[in-house]
Amino acid sequence: MYDYLVVGSGLFGCVFAHEAKKHGKKCLVVEKRHHTGGNVYCETMDGIHVHMYGAHIFHTSDSSVWEYMNSITKFNNYVNSPVANYHGKIYNLPFNMNTFAQMWGIVTPQQAAEKIASQRSVIKGEPRNLEEQAISLVGTDVYKTLIKGYTEKQWGCDCDQLPASIIRRLPVRYTYNNNYFNDCYQGIPIGGYQPIIDTLLDGIEVRLHTDFLQERSALKDLAEKIVYTGSVDAYFDYKLGELAYRSLRFETERLETENFQGIAVMNYTDRETPYTRIIEHKHFEFGTQPVTYITREYPAAWHRGDEAYYPVGDAESQKLYREYAAMAAAEERVIFGGRLGEYKYYDMDKVIRSALDFSAAELTS
Repeated sequence: MYDYLVVGSGLFGCVFAHEAKKHGKKCLVVEKRHHTGGNVYCETMDGIHVHMYGAHIFHTSDSSVWEYMNSITKFNNYVNSPVANYHGKIYNLPFNMNTFAQMWGIVTPQQAAEKIASQRSVIKGEPRNLEEQAISLVGTDVYKTLIKGYTEKQWGCDCDQLPASIIRRLPVRYTYNNNYFNDCYQGIPIGGYQPIIDTLLDGIEVRLHTDFLQERSALKDLAEKIVYTGSVDAYFDYKLGELAYRSLRFETERLETENFQGIAVMNYTDRETPYTRIIEHKHFEFGTQPVTYITREYPAAWHRGDEAYYPVGDAESQKLYREYAAMAAAEERVIFGGRLGEYKYYDMDKVIRSALDFSAAELTS
């Protein structure tokens, strides 16, 4: 008999299982995929740690989470400074003075602010959709060049058909600073993410190729409690309907060249290019290998049975989630956590913080 059955071996499940073991608890982790680690899973190819489910760049301002992660492994000093490719023209991200200089040939913050202000003024009154909301924040040029096509690919529909609430703010920097994140700490774990997962799960029984929802009757009574990190609506067999998710498709390719694009992340912001970005994995760890691996990332509609990569979280889905959350709260032996279990778009540090807080409350009560 186990104390906890942990469903899913992503960061939330692994951190909880690790903390439970430290408290003398016996855990069984079940994972439907062929590997542990969830979406941070990396495979090593020609000495390059390939992020198999898209770029995972660790960043946080939570010093305790940073210390926790560094107690497991060391991080390099990678700084996320992606670029946007719009019909072959390159712009720095996030929107900053380098971007505005590339777009308009201006050099001072005042010039940039005046340009944006004049373009923002075309929107009168309350924005009615995402397109109007974005223009009201950053003006027409930035919107058309760097937001419109990328967003329409990401969501699978035109920006004027998306609610304004999706974009509440768009960071604009009037400095020549290409660091995408404002957090105090960021980097890539040296050796990729798999050593972190292996350390967290050290000494814990793991069963791969095991789908809890398909084998529920055989698994549910193996432990006193269940920590479930899958989709909350799937747990309840979609009894109230499906929550809204978006999915992704990845194409990874080995290239016989040392350096394909010169940067880890290049976003393609035109509508015509079918993928949203290309990741060149070796640049996360400053690799010098004679070959390289790239991954093209394609947004995709989610259908039941597909991987749910991120919750849409619109008003209708939030309303439905609250109903599922009430059902979840009534499950006496089951605790729901993580990105899908809580229907939240968590960054990695927030997942870890949530798991640590939950572990502290659960294991010391």
